[in-house]
Parts: sequence; structure tokens; C-alpha cells
Amino acid sequence: MNAPAEPLRYAILGSGAVGGLYGAMLARSGCDVHFLLHSDYEHVRENGLRIDSVLGDFVLESPQVYRSVESMPKCDVVIIALKSTRNALLDDWLPKVVADDGVVLTLQNGLNVEADVRRTVSAGRVLGGCCFLCSNKVGPGHIHHLDYGRIAFGAYQEAGVDQSKAESVGHQIEADMQSAGIDANWSDDLAKTRWRKLMWNIPFNGLSVVLDASTDQIIGSKPGRELAMQLIAEVHAGAKACGVEIDEKAIRATMEHTETMVPYDSSMRLDFLAKRPMEVEAILGNPLRAIGEQASTITPAISMLYQQLSFFNEAICRDA
Repeated sequence: MNAPAEPLRYAILGSGAVGGLYGAMLARSGCDVHFLLHSDYEHVRENGLRIDSVLGDFVLESPQVYRSVESMPKCDVVIIALKSTRNALLDDWLPKVVADDGVVLTLQNGLNVEADVRRTVSAGRVLGGCCFLCSNKVGPGHIHHLDYGRIAFGAYQEAGVDQSKAESVGHQIEADMQSAGIDANWSDDLAKTRWRKLMWNIPFNGLSVVLDASTDQIIGSKPGRELAMQLIAEVHAGAKACGVEIDEKAIRATMEHTETMVPYDSSMRLDFLAKRPMEVEAILGNPLRAIGEQASTITPAISMLYQQLSFFNEAICRDA
């Protein structure tokens, strides 16, 4: 009989709508979780992390919080829940917080964001995941989880790389998350998982900015619905062009899920309204680059949406 695995020590880099929620749920269940905080540090140290959730409200009292990675312990699992626009920080942060045989799980929107982790973390120790989640940070140390909550994650696939370490730790993470009440599921096909999430992220993040509309306003309008359906179909076609086969039923299912979710402001729209850089490159630019020269033919609406959002992003970055 195999000896039980040693408990994992977790670091949360990005303790907002995603990292704050999942990290707090892991900590509440008894996992050893360490949170990196900046502006919220004093508030959370004194008041804890407040989670208002469809799964049940709670306050995580006395969480293990830090102002800098230098003061954090080395961790077996580092969960990245930062916006991908801040990934340049990872080059400095990850070597200081990842244990020698630790793994990194990036829960970020977009495609191929794991490549930013691979600059400093060796092959076979990188995982990526998608959060099917409606959650916002609404105040210092205060997360409002409105709907859904599923995580699908798997090993970052690289040719010729032994993934046994990532898979072994990945299944332990899955067990920890499920014990914490998180709907987490291991995926043997991370690329398919990411493209499936892009079928929602590209249309509803992008349209929420250019149409200045929440999800219910987009699907409540005939032109909005038609634009969303066109973009969803283009993402599906783009995935196929990259060798990723997704059942065509997923096109309609994406709209149906959006119809049943609570009215929601996408993360990209919230960033735009707050004049923060948007995740345009990770969510739209990387998929278009993966499709390559065929993009203008296969995904013309996505290509135009990318240019529109890049125009807005350029102005935000210029004025920052």
C-alpha cells in the first residue's frame, strides 16, 4: 500500500476575485495556504477575508498573509490568480516562492499563459486551469461569488516532457479542492479546456467593452446575441484550425449557460471602466497568433474585436 501523500503547502499570488475565493475555501478546509497581498494587507490581517458566496458566506479569520514574496515560505503549489497583464512580475516572484520540487498552477484567462511561467519554472512542473466562475472583488478583502465556480485544470503539455510530477501533484490538488467544496476536475487535455473557455471569454469579455454592456444586456438584444453567436462559432472554428476538436453542441451550450447565469459584468469590462490594462493579448491576441495566417479568413470578427480592444488598451496604457 502506498504511503499517504504529504499535505501540500499553497501560495496564492493574486488574492482577488479568483485567488481570494479559492484560497479562502482551501484554508477553511484545513489546507496550509499563504496569501500575497498589497493594498489589502492591513485590512485582511486585522479583519480576515470575507467571502459572500452562493455556496455560503463566511469570514476566514487570521489568514496567513504577506506583503512580499520574500517573506513567504517556499510552497509546494503556487496558484497564480493575477491578471495576465502583470505576468512580468512572475520572473522575480516565482523563484522566491516555489519549492525546489514544487509546481505552479496558473488560473488565468486566455491561451498559452503558461509560457510566462515556463521562463522560470522547469518543464513538467507547470499546470494551467480555467475557472468557470462569476466572482468579483467588491472591497478590501471582500469577495462576492455570484454564480458557478468550476475549475478544470491539467498539465501544460510540451513535446517529450515527462508529466508524471504535474499529474501526481495535480490529482492531489484536485482532491484538496474537492474536499474544500470546490468543483475542481482534472483534465487530460488542457488545450481543449482553454479553447472551450475562450468560447465564452472572447465574445462576452470583448463585447462587454465595445458594447458597454453586461452579459444580460448582450444576450437580451437581438444584435448583441447575433454578434455573440458569430464570435462563439469563430472561436470553435479557430480551435479546429489549431487541431483542437470541440463538439459543435458547445456553441449553443455557451449561449444557454450565459442565459441562465446571473447578470454579470466581465472582468475585462470592470478593468476598462477602472482604466486598468485589459487582458487583450492573453484572451484574443494569443489565440489569433496560434491560428496564424488563416485568422483573417477563419476569425474575421475576432480579428476586428482584437483591434478595437487593442485601441482602447493603448489609450489606457498611455494615460496610466
